[in-house]
Amino acid sequence: MKVFTTRVIPEEGLSLLQRAGFTVTQWSEEKEMTPAQRVQYCKDSDALLFAGGEKLDRAFLEQCRHLKVISLLSVGYDNVDLKAATELGLQITNTPGVLSNATADTAFLLMLSVARKAFYQHKRILKGEWGFSTPTANLGTDIEGKTLGIWGLGNIGTVMAKRCKAAFGMKIIYCNRHRNEAAEKELDATFVTFDELLQQSDVISIHTSLTPETKEKFNKEAFRKMKPTAIFINAARGGIHNETDLIAALQEGQIWGAGLDVTNPEPMHPDNPLLEMPTVAVLPHIGSATLETRNAMSRIAAQNVIAALTGQPVPNPVNHIYDL
Repeated sequence: MKVFTTRVIPEEGLSLLQRAGFTVTQWSEEKEMTPAQRVQYCKDSDALLFAGGEKLDRAFLEQCRHLKVISLLSVGYDNVDLKAATELGLQITNTPGVLSNATADTAFLLMLSVARKAFYQHKRILKGEWGFSTPTANLGTDIEGKTLGIWGLGNIGTVMAKRCKAAFGMKIIYCNRHRNEAAEKELDATFVTFDELLQQSDVISIHTSLTPETKEKFNKEAFRKMKPTAIFINAARGGIHNETDLIAALQEGQIWGAGLDVTNPEPMHPDNPLLEMPTVAVLPHIGSATLETRNAMSRIAAQNVIAALTGQPVPNPVNHIYDL
């Protein structure tokens, strides 16, 4: 059996596949494959272990319907046409449950960086501007005792809420499709409507999936309802916010700051005005980028492949989203 990986994956996952007796071919070039190259490699493989943000659309899936599994090295699967995959009988899997701490830590880092203008202040040093200062120059804002609004209080959102409550005594409110009664008890969290989340939060942190319902939910109408002192944090998916509207909201003072680990589009162009704003912090989608987390992701992705190629039920299927 042959497995193709679209990136060089961590050793833990690679070793699992090799010990299972599979031949593993890895794309080692530090540039994206063309769609034609991806199809060519997949045609000579039994399984695809996919890392990256490229779209796996119906055209690709139809040419690769022979694959026993497409194992995503990610929790998110919004880049895959799941409906087409399910219709074609292609198993799609992901790596849930191992990114919560690392991703929540990234959101926490962004919140503090925005509040204290950390990225902007660092740039001032590089520009030789660390010199004469006044008591009123380049001030940040306190987080202590403020209200944290979580949109998507699942695993990652709960970890973020725990961090904020323990460190800064923040009040927790949240908006979900369904109530999270366990988190309400543990965190004294309050369930609110989306409009109430916008109006009451000092910090809004996004931890939901990108779906047709959440796509660009944070747009000019949403930003206008937020406090002018509010901080917007997105460590989920860039498509959840409209970046043009976010830029305008910051420029016009409708909100105070923003911290992004994901952008829309992604990657962000280096001349994006967000990168020069004092109250903005942008990271290049590093939410899961720790040694421990990436090893765990590669292990789960490999286990999904092994199960599929040995005729066992895959541990982490996502096709049920489009059961036909």
